[in-house]
Amino acid sequence: MQYRKFGNTGVEISALGFGAMRLPYCEKDGKWVLDEEKSVQILQRAFDLGVNYVDTAYGYCDGRSEYAVGKALKGYRDKVYLSTKMPTWNVEQEGDYTRLLEEQLKKLDVEYIDFYHFHGLNKNNWENKVLKFNLLDEAVKAKEQGLIKHISFSFHDSPDVLKMLVDAGLFESVLCQYNLLDRSNEEAIAYAREKGLGVVIMGPVGGGRLAAPSDVIARTVGGKYKSTPEIALRFVLANPNVCCALSGMSSFEMVEENVRVASMTEHLTEEEKRKIDEMYEETKRLAELYCTGCNYCMPCPQGIKIPEVFRLMNHHRVYGLTEYAKREFAALGKDDWHGKHPDDCVDCAQCESKCPQNIEIRKQLKEVVRELG
Repeated sequence: MQYRKFGNTGVEISALGFGAMRLPYCEKDGKWVLDEEKSVQILQRAFDLGVNYVDTAYGYCDGRSEYAVGKALKGYRDKVYLSTKMPTWNVEQEGDYTRLLEEQLKKLDVEYIDFYHFHGLNKNNWENKVLKFNLLDEAVKAKEQGLIKHISFSFHDSPDVLKMLVDAGLFESVLCQYNLLDRSNEEAIAYAREKGLGVVIMGPVGGGRLAAPSDVIARTVGGKYKSTPEIALRFVLANPNVCCALSGMSSFEMVEENVRVASMTEHLTEEEKRKIDEMYEETKRLAELYCTGCNYCMPCPQGIKIPEVFRLMNHHRVYGLTEYAKREFAALGKDDWHGKHPDDCVDCAQCESKCPQNIEIRKQLKEVVRELG
């Protein structure tokens, strides 16, 4: 296992971190529940193979992830750095930070948390949760009391907001998204490292997108790699500003394969990185021929998330990730998160009047239905 200096925190963490969001489930009494026993075994296998950073959160695995991680840490607490997250959206008043921290310490059955994150920071909850309820003061107090060792944040917003949070001057590490398909945070990641923060990456295989069968990426880079996820993980770890890449692992096989990849000293050659850069620029150009994701067409009166529908089409048409695209397309119309199904379009044309690229959106939606439906 390779280990990397974690910003200015004074510790070194494994290049591969265990993301405890996708732990295995099993059926019990007619319901699917977290398989705690197997989860503990898989976590401890990773620890035995050198993974020394585990990341969980308050709500992961229906709120059971922290319990499993706490049990897995028995006998490993002095060898493994523990990361979890305070559910920022659950804060309604001053004191909630401390209340939630105390609850999580009990769930994990530990005396302290190494890296305690404000979960999912964006500009809105930074202003309306963290600053409004003086949560930074509570974080500093918790650190002074030894309940947490480092103040961190996980991030979901634009790169400019990431830089703004780095400049707040209090955070010691950041968890953000970065992968072959989404390099928007690349410059901000470099900025965070320059300012002394440790950088951990979530979604190195695109939340499962790059685990879907596709020969586009493998064909571009060359045939020597076992899988697209291997290329994706190597790509992330080849970035010198990345300290650690999290992987959500639900089997012993996944642990052992990811440890194998993360233990290699050379993740990608310069020629392979050049090919990936060229592929990224070309596929981005092709994707932008169809939709740039500017969101000017929104909101749709019928509740269709038009840019999301076109994003799935791009994954199918540009990246060859057809299985992933079809699976996600099948979820459209089933809940508010995914938005309405494109079949719900009533041809009002409001979207087309606002599209700066003059895309024939109604026609394109029908095409998506034909190809992915």
